[in-house]
Amino acid sequence: MTRLNSLQALAALTVATASIATMFSPPQLAAEQQKPADQTLTRRSDVRALPGQLDDVLMVNDNNPELITGEGILVSTFPQAPGLNIALNGRFDLFSHHVYAGQPDQLDSTLWLAVVAQPAGDAPVTLRLLGGSTSLSQATLKGQTASPFLPLPTLMAESGTAVASGPGSKVAGDLLRGDIANELQQEWLIAPGNISPLVVLPIPVAGLDPLLNGRNLQLRLQSSGPVHIATLAAYGNGDKVPDPERWIRLLNQGRQSPKEHQPTPRGASGRMVYSRVSGVQIGSTWRATLTDPGSSHLNIEDAPVSWPISSLERGELQTGQIQTAELKAFDAGTAWAAHGNYGVEYDLTLPLRNQGSQQRTVAITLDSPDKNSSGNGQLVFNGSDSGPVMFRGPIEVSGLDAQGGRPSGRRRFHLVLRRGQEGPQLGQITLAPGETRSVRVRLVYPADATPPQVLSLRPVKQSTEAPVDRP
Repeated sequence: MTRLNSLQALAALTVATASIATMFSPPQLAAEQQKPADQTLTRRSDVRALPGQLDDVLMVNDNNPELITGEGILVSTFPQAPGLNIALNGRFDLFSHHVYAGQPDQLDSTLWLAVVAQPAGDAPVTLRLLGGSTSLSQATLKGQTASPFLPLPTLMAESGTAVASGPGSKVAGDLLRGDIANELQQEWLIAPGNISPLVVLPIPVAGLDPLLNGRNLQLRLQSSGPVHIATLAAYGNGDKVPDPERWIRLLNQGRQSPKEHQPTPRGASGRMVYSRVSGVQIGSTWRATLTDPGSSHLNIEDAPVSWPISSLERGELQTGQIQTAELKAFDAGTAWAAHGNYGVEYDLTLPLRNQGSQQRTVAITLDSPDKNSSGNGQLVFNGSDSGPVMFRGPIEVSGLDAQGGRPSGRRRFHLVLRRGQEGPQLGQITLAPGETRSVRVRLVYPADATPPQVLSLRPVKQSTEAPVDRP
């Protein structure tokens, strides 16, 4: 296919996806897309700290450098330098996200990424994959899992076919659905004293214009004993996989791949450089039940109410809550906390109750407000859909209104939210007086997003205010 034909095909796909979005999106989406551009909107909302907390599952976070410019160790928990000397045992996760821009003197180079492991003791260790996926930005060979950055509309509802734009979006959706990429195996038996490759994956650029590709990898693992883990990068010859001895040599040489973005020290004033993470973070899942203070339920008459998602230093929306995972250890010159909580799953339950005397309807949204102006009872939006993308990924909601007034099962949506953008309705919940319903919201915070966002429960204007008898 020629480059012109490729662009024409992409344009056709964009039109098709926009049409699909119109078919499957809530009816108010079209109206919201007609708002005047650059009109600041201030929305009254009780902005509360998100209940719950991160669990204590360790996550190897491999994101610095994002753009790999040299071979070497990316992050290591091995005891020898530059390792962090952490043995991982039982449940732990791995998040890895990198970009490769080729080499100046080659048009067909490939960068290979490897995850290697070695038992920390004298006994063999079995590693099981509980969940995980990986994706390139662009495939260069048949059979490679990939998800290009397609210009998707703000909201698309999944209806049997996964929707994704970019590898971070793709992997987050796979984790929500329980899908596992074909490139990953289910179990590894690692002999003591042996450094064994678990995963060896390419980031190819052959045939791409520009020479740029990326890969996201996330693994949820269970080990039968303590292990050390490292991720490494090596240049390869086309699609020929480097031999295992290559990875062992790189690890033993102790040379790191060059890091990027020196972070602002913790507590310093002035401009904030978050940098990227190369370390081991504490926490991979945030589970919470969102209720009113001192209650077992959330009264829908309290709406509008919002909770930050992935709040961080200088982005806590005046709640005083920093959700950022702390790091057990990290490489020098990289982020001192896991700003953004990339790869973290948010699993939130809203036990709704209508304590009023009238039937009421509320809506669930995910919004991307202006982080500098929002908080203290309000969320500020810029009314424009032309800013930089702040969230690109899937969200799953259970318990929305379905046909016949019954609560729906799991529904998944793909969102593309720009800076200061008010999110479209994901669905509505209608409750009679005294009625209760549990709504569950799940998302894996995707790579390429920029925090924070807010989960919102918003009132829907009623067509009638006639009182309804309690059952």
